[in-house]
Amino acid sequence: MDIEQKQAELIDHFVNQASTLKASAIWPLIIEATSHPSLFAFSEILSTPTVSELEGTENSLCLDVLRLFAHGTWSDYKSNAGRLPQLVPDQVLKLKQLTVLTLAEMNKVLPYDQLMQELDVANVRELEDFLINECMYAGIVRGKLDQLRRCFEVQFAAGRDLRPGQLGNMLETLSNWLATSDNLLVSIQEKIKWADSTSELDKKHQKDVEDRVEEVKKSLFLKKLHTVSRQTLTSEGMRRSALNLVE
Repeated sequence: MDIEQKQAELIDHFVNQASTLKASAIWPLIIEATSHPSLFAFSEILSTPTVSELEGTENSLCLDVLRLFAHGTWSDYKSNAGRLPQLVPDQVLKLKQLTVLTLAEMNKVLPYDQLMQELDVANVRELEDFLINECMYAGIVRGKLDQLRRCFEVQFAAGRDLRPGQLGNMLETLSNWLATSDNLLVSIQEKIKWADSTSELDKKHQKDVEDRVEEVKKSLFLKKLHTVSRQTLTSEGMRRSALNLVE
């Protein structure tokens, strides 16, 4: 089963579970969802009525934790650890995995120093073990560990949940890309027309040159033929004169 299908099944499972629970019983489900080793998307769970209705209630911290896993990073948790529940080890691992995905969205070459700081990793060996065992083996990223340059070159990274306002930015980016593509297509079509026109002119010029060459050849041939004819006539006249003298 591929990672996308597994994600879809897990999302359906947790959404259905959340829909049947009361607000007071939602926290264990959130811990289970944010600790699951194969789940990396949480926006659908956030949008369920039972969860969204936690806003402004005594259980609103449950909503804040789920939002953290949907859009935040390990650094975000550390900045707000004083008001958020303590995470269990599996949640800490998950949030650090999600942090790698967020960094990979912004840059395809991630320096080791940046990764170690963002993930609270003590040394390069620990960092590389984490990237290999917890990220690449999990299928959420693919890339190359460059020990010489001390960086991780990202070739693929799974997408995270869209942050509030991010969809509008993505649509604007896609719209700009589409406009640029249209302009590029028009430019390419104009260059093709120019190339075709130039090709036709080249063909016409080549034919004109070939016709001119043929005319020159014919002219030279006629001149040569005329010269040979005159020489033949002259030679014949001289021969006849010589014969008359002999007689």
